[in-house]
Amino acid sequence: MPREQGVKVVARNRRARHDYHIEDVFEAGLVLTGTEVKSLRAGRASLSEAFGQVSGGELWLHGLHIPEYTQATWTNHEPRRTRKLLLHRKEIDRLASQVAERGFTIVPLSLYFSDGRAKVELGLGRGKRTYDKRHDLAQRDAAREVDRALRRRR
Repeated sequence: MPREQGVKVVARNRRARHDYHIEDVFEAGLVLTGTEVKSLRAGRASLSEAFGQVSGGELWLHGLHIPEYTQATWTNHEPRRTRKLLLHRKEIDRLASQVAERGFTIVPLSLYFSDGRAKVELGLGRGKRTYDKRHDLAQRDAAREVDRALRRRR
Protein backbone atom coordinates (compact mmCIF):
# COMPACT_ATOMS: atom_id res chain seq x y z
CA MET A 1 0.00 0.00 0.00
CA PRO A 2 1.52 3.40 -0.95
CA ARG A 3 2.26 5.89 1.80
CA GLU A 4 0.14 9.01 2.07
CA GLN A 5 1.69 12.23 0.84
CA GLY A 6 0.86 15.82 1.71
CA VAL A 7 -1.37 17.33 4.36
CA LYS A 8 -5.00 16.39 5.06
CA VAL A 9 -6.73 18.70 7.54
CA VAL A 10 -9.17 16.93 9.85
CA ALA A 11 -10.34 19.78 12.11
CA ARG A 12 -9.65 23.48 12.69
CA ASN A 13 -10.28 25.59 15.76
CA ARG A 14 -11.59 28.80 14.18
CA ARG A 15 -12.52 30.33 17.53
CA ALA A 16 -8.90 30.15 18.74
CA ARG A 17 -7.68 33.11 16.68
CA HIS A 18 -10.79 35.05 17.66
CA ASP A 19 -10.38 34.41 21.40
CA TYR A 20 -6.56 34.51 21.71
CA HIS A 21 -3.57 36.56 20.54
CA ILE A 22 -1.40 33.76 19.10
CA GLU A 23 2.26 34.53 19.82
CA ASP A 24 4.00 31.34 18.67
CA VAL A 25 3.04 28.14 16.81
CA PHE A 26 4.33 24.58 17.32
CA GLU A 27 3.69 21.28 15.56
CA ALA A 28 3.32 18.20 17.78
CA GLY A 29 2.65 14.54 17.17
CA LEU A 30 -0.19 12.71 18.92
CA VAL A 31 -0.17 9.36 20.72
CA LEU A 32 -3.35 7.65 19.46
CA THR A 33 -4.95 4.22 19.45
CA GLY A 34 -6.05 2.42 16.28
CA THR A 35 -9.74 3.31 16.47
CA GLU A 36 -8.88 6.98 17.09
CA VAL A 37 -6.81 7.06 13.90
CA LYS A 38 -9.61 5.43 11.91
CA SER A 39 -12.12 7.94 13.25
CA LEU A 40 -9.78 10.83 12.37
CA ARG A 41 -9.26 9.49 8.86
CA ALA A 42 -13.03 9.59 8.47
CA GLY A 43 -12.76 13.34 9.24
CA ARG A 44 -14.44 13.32 12.65
CA ALA A 45 -12.97 15.43 15.47
CA SER A 46 -13.70 18.57 17.48
CA LEU A 47 -11.09 20.99 18.85
CA SER A 48 -13.54 23.52 20.26
CA GLU A 49 -12.96 22.77 23.97
CA ALA A 50 -9.40 21.44 23.75
CA PHE A 51 -6.35 22.85 25.53
CA GLY A 52 -2.79 21.78 26.24
CA GLN A 53 -1.26 21.33 29.69
CA VAL A 54 2.25 20.52 30.88
CA SER A 55 2.34 18.06 33.78
CA GLY A 56 5.16 15.86 34.94
CA GLY A 57 7.50 17.15 32.24
CA GLU A 58 5.13 15.96 29.50
CA LEU A 59 2.61 17.81 27.34
CA TRP A 60 -1.01 16.56 27.38
CA LEU A 61 -4.01 17.52 25.28
CA HIS A 62 -7.27 17.73 27.23
CA GLY A 63 -10.79 18.07 25.84
CA LEU A 64 -10.12 16.87 22.29
CA HIS A 65 -13.24 15.02 21.15
CA ILE A 66 -12.67 12.13 18.75
CA PRO A 67 -15.97 10.22 18.43
CA GLU A 68 -15.98 6.45 18.67
CA TYR A 69 -15.30 4.51 15.47
CA THR A 70 -18.60 3.05 14.34
CA GLN A 71 -17.21 -0.23 12.93
CA ALA A 72 -15.15 -1.01 16.06
CA THR A 73 -16.12 -3.63 18.62
CA TRP A 74 -15.25 -3.70 22.31
CA THR A 75 -11.79 -2.28 21.47
CA ASN A 76 -13.20 1.23 20.95
CA HIS A 77 -11.65 4.27 22.64
CA GLU A 78 -13.01 6.83 25.10
CA PRO A 79 -13.96 9.97 23.09
CA ARG A 80 -12.61 12.65 25.48
CA ARG A 81 -9.55 10.99 27.03
CA THR A 82 -6.38 13.02 27.58
CA ARG A 83 -3.83 12.39 24.85
CA LYS A 84 -0.06 12.73 25.07
CA LEU A 85 1.64 15.16 22.69
CA LEU A 86 5.07 14.48 21.25
CA LEU A 87 7.52 17.39 21.29
CA HIS A 88 11.24 17.79 21.88
CA ARG A 89 12.29 18.33 25.51
CA LYS A 90 13.49 21.90 24.80
CA GLU A 91 10.12 22.80 23.27
CA ILE A 92 8.20 21.36 26.23
CA ASP A 93 10.41 23.24 28.71
CA ARG A 94 9.97 26.48 26.75
CA LEU A 95 6.18 26.05 26.66
CA ALA A 96 6.08 25.23 30.38
CA SER A 97 8.06 28.34 31.31
CA GLN A 98 5.92 30.59 29.09
CA VAL A 99 2.69 29.23 30.56
CA ALA A 100 3.92 29.46 34.16
CA GLU A 101 5.64 32.86 34.06
CA ARG A 102 3.89 34.95 31.44
CA GLY A 103 0.31 33.68 31.64
CA PHE A 104 0.00 32.09 28.21
CA THR A 105 -2.35 29.25 27.25
CA ILE A 106 -1.61 26.31 24.95
CA VAL A 107 -4.40 26.25 22.36
CA PRO A 108 -4.73 23.66 19.56
CA LEU A 109 -5.28 25.44 16.23
CA SER A 110 -5.69 22.51 13.84
CA LEU A 111 -5.55 18.73 13.66
CA TYR A 112 -4.24 17.14 10.48
CA PHE A 113 -2.37 14.25 8.87
CA SER A 114 1.09 15.11 7.54
CA ASP A 115 2.52 12.31 5.38
CA GLY A 116 0.23 9.82 7.12
CA ARG A 117 1.04 10.85 10.70
CA ALA A 118 -1.44 12.62 12.97
CA LYS A 119 -0.21 16.08 13.99
CA VAL A 120 -1.69 18.95 15.96
CA GLU A 121 -0.74 22.61 15.49
CA LEU A 122 -0.46 24.29 18.88
CA GLY A 123 -0.57 28.01 19.47
CA LEU A 124 0.86 29.80 22.47
CA GLY A 125 -1.82 32.39 23.09
CA ARG A 126 -2.91 35.08 25.49
CA GLY A 127 -6.64 35.65 25.95
CA LYS A 128 -8.22 38.65 24.23
CA ARG A 129 -10.46 41.08 26.03
CA THR A 130 -13.89 41.88 24.59
CA TYR A 131 -12.79 45.29 23.33
CA ASP A 132 -9.89 43.61 21.46
CA LYS A 133 -12.38 41.29 19.77
CA ARG A 134 -14.60 44.21 18.76
CA HIS A 135 -11.57 46.09 17.43
CA ASP A 136 -10.54 43.10 15.31
CA LEU A 137 -14.07 42.75 13.92
CA ALA A 138 -14.18 46.46 13.06
CA GLN A 139 -10.83 46.22 11.26
CA ARG A 140 -11.98 43.19 9.27
CA ASP A 141 -15.23 44.94 8.28
CA ALA A 142 -13.35 48.07 7.23
CA ALA A 143 -10.95 46.02 5.08
CA ARG A 144 -13.91 44.24 3.48
CA GLU A 145 -15.57 47.58 2.65
CA VAL A 146 -12.35 48.88 1.09
CA ASP A 147 -12.08 45.74 -1.05
CA ARG A 148 -15.70 46.13 -2.20
CA ALA A 149 -15.16 49.78 -3.10
CA LEU A 150 -12.03 48.95 -5.10
CA ARG A 151 -13.83 46.18 -6.97
CA ARG A 152 -16.75 48.50 -7.80
CA ARG A 153 -14.35 51.12 -9.11
CA ARG A 154 -12.68 48.75 -11.55
